[in-house]
Amino acid sequence: MNVVHLTSGGDVGGAKTHVLGLLQKLSERHTVHLVCFTHGEFAQEAESLGIPTTVFTGNFFSVVKQTATLVKQQNCQIIHCHGARANLVGSFLRKKTGLPVVTTVHSDYKLDYMGRPMARLFYGTANAYALRHLDYYVGISDPMADMLIARKFDPQRMFSIYNGVEFPPPPVEKSRKEFLSQWGVGEDKVVFGIAARLSPVKNIELLLSAFSKAVAEEKNLHLLIAGDGELREKLQAMAQSLCPQGSVTFCGWLSNMADFYNAIDVNLLTSHSEAFPYALPEGARYHCATISSRVGGVPRYIDHGKDGLLFPVGDEKALLKYLLRMAREPELRAKFAQNLYHKTKTSFSVDAMCHHQEEIYETILRKEARKGQKRDGVMVCGAYGRDNAGDDAILQAIVRQMRSIDKDIPIYVLTRKPLQTALRHRVGTVYTFNYFAYRKALRHTALYLNGGGSLIQDVTSSRSLWYYLLSIATARKMGNQVLMYGCGIGPVNKGFNRRLAGKIIDKYAHAITLREDLSLKTLQDMGVKTPRMTLTADPAILLSPASEEKTLQFLQEQGIGEDYFLVCLRNWKGIGKQKELIASAVKKLAEKYTLRPVFLAMEAERDLPVCRNVAEMVGGSVPVLSAPADTDLLLGLIQQAKAVISMRLHALIFAASVGTPLVGLSYDPKVMGFVRYLGQDLCLELSELSEEAILTASEKALSGDYDYSKRAQELRALAEDNCHIAQELLEK
Repeated sequence: MNVVHLTSGGDVGGAKTHVLGLLQKLSERHTVHLVCFTHGEFAQEAESLGIPTTVFTGNFFSVVKQTATLVKQQNCQIIHCHGARANLVGSFLRKKTGLPVVTTVHSDYKLDYMGRPMARLFYGTANAYALRHLDYYVGISDPMADMLIARKFDPQRMFSIYNGVEFPPPPVEKSRKEFLSQWGVGEDKVVFGIAARLSPVKNIELLLSAFSKAVAEEKNLHLLIAGDGELREKLQAMAQSLCPQGSVTFCGWLSNMADFYNAIDVNLLTSHSEAFPYALPEGARYHCATISSRVGGVPRYIDHGKDGLLFPVGDEKALLKYLLRMAREPELRAKFAQNLYHKTKTSFSVDAMCHHQEEIYETILRKEARKGQKRDGVMVCGAYGRDNAGDDAILQAIVRQMRSIDKDIPIYVLTRKPLQTALRHRVGTVYTFNYFAYRKALRHTALYLNGGGSLIQDVTSSRSLWYYLLSIATARKMGNQVLMYGCGIGPVNKGFNRRLAGKIIDKYAHAITLREDLSLKTLQDMGVKTPRMTLTADPAILLSPASEEKTLQFLQEQGIGEDYFLVCLRNWKGIGKQKELIASAVKKLAEKYTLRPVFLAMEAERDLPVCRNVAEMVGGSVPVLSAPADTDLLLGLIQQAKAVISMRLHALIFAASVGTPLVGLSYDPKVMGFVRYLGQDLCLELSELSEEAILTASEKALSGDYDYSKRAQELRALAEDNCHIAQELLEK
């Protein structure tokens, strides 16, 4: 590959380290060229590392012209920008050269000039404008990418990357004793350190305030602050007034940070905002324990309580608590330091960062190559954006399956909550009822997926049925292949609706995949014959649970042990009469098997009230949880349960997929149909419930006589057929 990188040439800190480290590695395997817009240390250091470097100075338009000439002469394929000035130049080069322009967003551009109102007005405004006129974006960490998506940048042109550090690390020149002696600090002290620019966004004031209280309780503490900035004098005065004399040292900029990290016991970060700060992995290389504010990509790097300690942004009480804990527990410091060192070496090295950047470039070039296609992409229509864990799982499975067919395929989703869906699944989104935007998207997509879930039914309302039938007809008329995907059908009770649904589906659907045989029979009864109909399985059955470690940590945070069973209820007609007997059966089941009942609301807004109501009837301390937004964690929660008693279909589907014993409470034929499709009989009609029936079915489930693993394996194989049929239609 041939890539030119643009930077102002005045970058410092993490941005400088990222660019130089990345280009040094990339230059070993690809053609790279660095363009700086000022002479100085950045350009000199790049040249010393063997990175081909050019400096263009002069007025803005002269710089644009010179850079465009160099790009053409070098036969570059991609222009890569870093920082505000580079972004502005890149926005002009995009039209001038016709090349894709990507920018790495190293920090929140709205906070870059915090405390400098004039710079924020001019440079900040120019950068905000330029960012909207580039092609692709790389956020330093997933949360930084999410921040851009939340500000309505295209999620399908968004990437994320994590800073990487070099291994082995630079050598230490001074021993811990020598370095501390240089600053008048005793070797017997517990030394806390922070390396940061002394600016408002780093929130050093919070650290000084918390440290002053910590050192009042534990005298044997010292704080080293490495760095400089506009707040230095103010912070020095604050330290002098709050902290005991000689307990805080301002070191300024240090030429060898290896000595600093080797000397401190605990590495600190207190920022309001970060992308993914280098200070933490750099400290980890020298076996520093870590305390950090919960910002940017830090929670993806540090597992709280395993690799270090994280506190909410601005929470002084939590920071003080963790400072004291680290000061008093040397074994804990050693454990955190060792764990984070190994994680950093394995997953956050500069080699890993470079490899990921190469993958991003390859993806960009593939996306550019397919721009000329008249039709490209998939439109997914379903009951999305309603905070229903089952529907979210279906969408997650569909997105994964489509990307298994073509990892670069554009995906658009009709959803009630476009931003939430875009953030969760990194897809393009269209508001469910924005019909004109929907039609516009369908002019360019190749495949329309209706599903999964039970969309074709009139129990909730006829209007929703008519909406989905209209979308099927519209998609076909707009030139898309139409696939009803892993769906359930019915019940459709009204005669007019049955005739309308049968006619439209028969005329406009190319293929239909169904998650159980009852749905197939319903379609046949409605007169659907023309589309290809295949019995498969719900796509969500292909999802995998979170690791046992992650699930158990979640359970611990919720105050739940390992011996529990789940109860999933839905606020449905007829449930009112059955609440007391459900509660009584749950209580007796818990007592007999020494299990803790946990109520799980699959759709929080609808399910939480009835779950809480029945939990109160059970009595005692009965947890009521909303289903985690992380579908893998939800699956892990179900997998660890001893049994699942559920009205919600997808709780039963998940239980079957991970082999957890289940009992269905059927308020709708689809629940009974799925359990029978499993080859099981542990499903009770809601209208005919009795306490004895619930207990008997639950005891059978817990007996271990029912083996779900074989059937679950068969269903996963069937669910793969959804993907194969979608691929066949895309190839048309």
